[in-house]
Amino acid sequence: MNTGVNQIQLLIISGMSGAGKTVAVQSLEDMGFFCIDNLPPVLIPKFAEMIEQSGGRIEKVALVIDLRGREFFDHLSDVIDRLREIENIRYQILFLDADDRVLVRRYKETRRRHPLAPDGMLLDGIKAERKLLEPLKARADLIVDTSLLKPTQLKEKIAGLFSNLEGQLRVNFMSFGFKYGIPIDADLVLDVRFLPNPHYIDNLRPLTGKEGEVAEYVFKWPETQEFMKRLIDLLEFTIPQYKKEGKSQLIVGIGCTGGKHRSVAVAEKLATLFKKEYPIQVSHRDVERDR
Repeated sequence: MNTGVNQIQLLIISGMSGAGKTVAVQSLEDMGFFCIDNLPPVLIPKFAEMIEQSGGRIEKVALVIDLRGREFFDHLSDVIDRLREIENIRYQILFLDADDRVLVRRYKETRRRHPLAPDGMLLDGIKAERKLLEPLKARADLIVDTSLLKPTQLKEKIAGLFSNLEGQLRVNFMSFGFKYGIPIDADLVLDVRFLPNPHYIDNLRPLTGKEGEVAEYVFKWPETQEFMKRLIDLLEFTIPQYKKEGKSQLIVGIGCTGGKHRSVAVAEKLATLFKKEYPIQVSHRDVERDR
């Protein structure tokens, strides 16, 4: 029965141990989310019904689900399917991930024991957890790679994702360097390594694509201008299609060799062009490397 109250935003947070779930929850609490850590998955539908019957007193809820409750974890897929039957509940799944080497380093720094490595074989525990979480990751609405994010940066990213207006699609143009790997959370990946490279111009090499001289160099070439025209046409067609499918965030990865010049300039340009149509976030994953 429809209560007539505003739709409740239910966010299910999961992901790799050590990938930043605690930091994400702290950010969400600051934004007014009612947060519960380690709720057994079998209790999610009942809890959602209780929230629905709260008369609008609680409108934003975040639930952390991880392998601490693994005796219930096998039924999580069925539980999530049941949420579709509850009116006034709009749920999303946020999956936090990180590179295995980063997770190992974080565990060693904190001296914590991995939940699937009681005997201390840390990497084996991480690999086992990744395998167990594959089905949930496949169902996630949002995947955030925290490998290169400091806690403050992760908080800012979470705030950017979930402070947007209801029903709007947030577009994140992310520059990166191919030599450091492709972002695992990118929905679209564009390769701009064919564009003329400012790295080989002595006075431009120390600068980044955020600075006018570099941008002017990148965009002055006919091939860049033709590429941008075709790219804008592509995005003007595809972004509304992603919105129609119900995505709340679209990450467009733009890569050059080092993630410092061409990809940064293109990401900044796209952010400027599309900011009147969508909530825009622009990020530069690798721009500070080797500086």
